[in-house]
Amino acid sequence: MRWVRACVRVAVLPPVLPFLAVLILLAVPALQAAGPPRPAPAGWELPDPAVPAVARHWPVGTRPVVLRGWEPPATPYGRGHRGVDLAASSGTPVRAVAAGRVSFAGPVGGRGVVSVELTGTGEPPLRTTYGPVRAAVRKGDEVAAGEVLGTVEPPGPHCTACLHWGLLRGEVYLNPLSLLPPWLLDTGPSRLLPVLGVAVPGRAEISPARRAAPWRPRPR
Repeated sequence: MRWVRACVRVAVLPPVLPFLAVLILLAVPALQAAGPPRPAPAGWELPDPAVPAVARHWPVGTRPVVLRGWEPPATPYGRGHRGVDLAASSGTPVRAVAAGRVSFAGPVGGRGVVSVELTGTGEPPLRTTYGPVRAAVRKGDEVAAGEVLGTVEPPGPHCTACLHWGLLRGEVYLNPLSLLPPWLLDTGPSRLLPVLGVAVPGRAEISPARRAAPWRPRPR
């Protein structure tokens, strides 16, 4: 019986081995052609793990269109976009995204700016900036999440009908969208066949160029 089993193993293995070798030879070129994983498109970075999702409100509206996303510069003084631009017309209320203390409220380069240090976000604390804003608060004021900081000023040189929202820790700029938890980024129930560029009835429009969801890859 042992002799029979040995003969069976010898008879079966040789045909299998060449088949496996062919599969390996076919797989190697395919893997080489695929190359390394492609990076995410600009403006779609994953949330910064150092930024807690403490926001409880958008700065303006409910789910505003992101006109221009976060584009971190390659060097501290390089070109980029140190924040995000949210669609907002003149006079739109600007709200604190989370509780904190107003660290600055006044003009910068001829435009109003409000900065809020967020409570419980470490040392140095995270600091959100909003502009252009006609401030309704003063330095030192304690604000709650959703409290009105002021209103959007008339359009300036930065963009037309928008609010620039920034985030810093110390002097380091971060992606402000990382402050938003998933439930604030939710744009409605999932659909198997979404139609890009067409607003969902009854919901805020989402920019086809830059969705307000930094960790969701853009559909191709």
